[in-house]
Parts: sequence; structure tokens; C-alpha cells
Amino acid sequence: MAAILTDPPDRCAACGAAFACGVASAACWCAQLPALRRPPALRASPQPTGDDTGPVPAGCLCPRCLRLALEAERVLESAGVEAIEPTADAARSARLDAAWAGKTMPTGALGALQALARTIALAQHTDSPHIGRTAVVVFAGDHGLAAEGVSAYPQAVTAQMLQNFAAGGAAINVLCRTHGIALTVVDAGIAGALPAAGAAHATSHATAPAPTAGPSRVLDRALGGGTANALDGPAMTEAQALEAIRRGADVVRAIEADAIGLGEMGIGNTSSAALLLARLLDRPVGDCTGRGAGLDDAGLAHKRRVLERCLAAHPNAVSPLQALGAFGGFETAMLVGAMLAAAARRRIVVVDGFIVTAALLVAARIEPAVLGYCVFAHRSAEAGHVLALQALGAEPLLDLGLRLGEGSGAALAMPLLVAAAALLSDMASFESAGVSRATPRA
Repeated sequence: MAAILTDPPDRCAACGAAFACGVASAACWCAQLPALRRPPALRASPQPTGDDTGPVPAGCLCPRCLRLALEAERVLESAGVEAIEPTADAARSARLDAAWAGKTMPTGALGALQALARTIALAQHTDSPHIGRTAVVVFAGDHGLAAEGVSAYPQAVTAQMLQNFAAGGAAINVLCRTHGIALTVVDAGIAGALPAAGAAHATSHATAPAPTAGPSRVLDRALGGGTANALDGPAMTEAQALEAIRRGADVVRAIEADAIGLGEMGIGNTSSAALLLARLLDRPVGDCTGRGAGLDDAGLAHKRRVLERCLAAHPNAVSPLQALGAFGGFETAMLVGAMLAAAARRRIVVVDGFIVTAALLVAARIEPAVLGYCVFAHRSAEAGHVLALQALGAEPLLDLGLRLGEGSGAALAMPLLVAAAALLSDMASFESAGVSRATPRA
């Protein structure tokens, strides 16, 4: 029997659906649904949209809103997350403003670093933020949709790049070595063998040892040899998507770091991200689709045609979990779990590029509080990334025209987090340094 609020509204504030009973009874439309552990909460923008991709009003128990609330509970349960504490704190924000105003510099002179330090401080629930240990986790997976020729590279490249990660030769290896960032690579489900060199096989999913900033380790968390072709049916079953969320969360919980950058690798995953974006934002898939790993004009036109067919093949996959199952990848679902678990532990999540941002869109539709723990590393050259950033109200730190993936943008941004936190915590005030403040004009 579904748990019902004692004084429910008569009509859904988002979709306008009328519902009359409001009590648990044999005649109630929700009597056959599982019980909610807690009432529905506001889970997205308060602006009503009238469809299942929009917000869940607080306390609403119409069929649409209760389904989404139940879905959110299943996802959070899979991620092992009871709740994510919101970062908003008016008193702390005022103290942080006062601290910056007292630093030995002209007002606002550190620009975006000040806003970055504020994000870190609020996420860590402290007035003196600190970023010491840093890590990057790259989730790799293959996509059945790659069989439709939506990428400039063959699917075999995913497994080959995992070999490259394990050998230490990829861009993300170089960046992590350069900046002392611990690197973990996760086989979420590739169409090939996990590389033997440097691999840490852990098929029981037991807690793995914490990574170091030396050679990368490759963890086996594969759900299979890649997802199904989304033109033929859902890329993942709901059970697979929830299991992938669980495994991604488990990986992150085993890593001790103050900031965790998230990256991905997988031939065809820009197509998957474009489909997620188009469905969850209700945008034409062509607006969300870019060249990926380097398609020419003809290849891009073909990719858009394939994705339009794919989107049309799943008209009912409208909720976050449904869309993730229909269009996502094993690595995308693991990213969702990783984000939720990291935020629940008050870790800073450094969001890489287009695919990771698309995963965050799913996670934020499930639990908006996750956004308070996120720092957006860069604006990529992929077409849909700008749309995703706008939808999330995000301002990335870097704009370098990157479209590599691998967590490369997150690794490049990590030193900025270290610097921003240190500046807020350690920079002298005018009073402590004996420096005169600016003289106001009469």
C-alpha cells in the first residue's frame, strides 16, 4: 500500500491531473504501488512542464509525481544513498563574503576563483575549505548503437584505449601524473577483454584499495560486453541500469579524496549522451548532436538520422531512469551512481565534458541537491554540451575547445580547486597583514 500524505492536494501542481481519494484504500489508484519511504520532494525546476521529464512538486501524489518519486527512491537505494544534504547556507555564505572582502586585494580581484572557493566551502560545510587528495575516475563502456556507424572510430578502440590507460600512455595518464592526481579506470562493460597489465580484478565488488598518483589501476565492474543496440530495444534493462548505478557508487566510496573528477571512454557515447539530452530537455536531437570523435559532414548527417530514429523508437522513455535505460551506457549509469555517492559523502564532484554532464542531468533530476557539490571543469566543443550546461545553470572553469573525454578537462581543472580553497583559507586579511584598505572617495 502506498504511503499517502494526510492532507494531499486535489490536483498536481505540475501536470494538472486531478486525483480524488488521497487515502490508501482498495479503490485507490496507487494501492498497487510500493510504499514511499518519504513524501515526494521538489526534485527539479519549480516551473510546471506537463510531462514526465519535468518537476515533481513537493507532496504531490498524482500518478505522474508518485511514479517519479518512487523511481528516485529506487535509484538512491541502488546508490546506497539515504539523502544528500543541501549546500545552501545563508549564514555561512555571509561569512564567506566577509572573508573575501577582508583579503589583501581589490574587491573581486580573484574573479571566478572566489566563486569556486565558495562552492567548495559550502559543499564541505566549512568556512576554511581544503583540497588535499584528488582523484579522477574514468568509466569505460561500449554501446550497441555503435554498430550503426555513428562514430568515426571502430568499437574496438574502447578496449584498445583501456590497454593504453593501463599502460599509462593516454592523455589522462599524463595529466594525472603531472598534477599528482590518483587515477582509476573502470571497465563498466566493454566489447573486449579487460587489459591484464595493471588490472585489479575485483569481480566480487569488494572495497578496493585506495589509488595512488602513480600508474593507473583498471577495475573490472563490467555488466557485459556493452549495451544493446538502442534501435532494437532499450540499451539496458532497468535492472541493469540500477546495478550499474550501484557499482559506480561503490567505486567512488572506496576512494578517499577531497575532490573526485569524473570522466568516460566509449565509442558511441556522444550519441548516447545526445539522446539523453534530447529526451530530458525536450530538444530536437539534431541540436544535441555533434561530431563526437571527429565525424565529417556526411558522418554527422548520418549520425543525426540514426539518432532521430532511435529517439522515435522509445516514445515512452520519458522519466530519468527510463531514459537512462533506453539510451544510456553502462558507463553513464555508473557515473550517475558515482555522483550521488560522492555528494552524499560531501566530496567535490569535478564534472568533465558532454557525456559526464549528460549523466549529471539524470542524477540531478533524481536528486537536485547533487548539484551543490559539482564543479564544472570545462565547456567542450561538442554541440550539446552548451545546452546541457545552460539547463543546469553551470558556468565552467575552462573553455579550451576540448573534446577528448577521459576526464581530461577535470584533471586540468583540479589545480584550480586546490588554489581556490587555499586562497580562501590561507590568504592574509588587511588587518592581519597590516595593509591599508582602499580609501573611499568623498
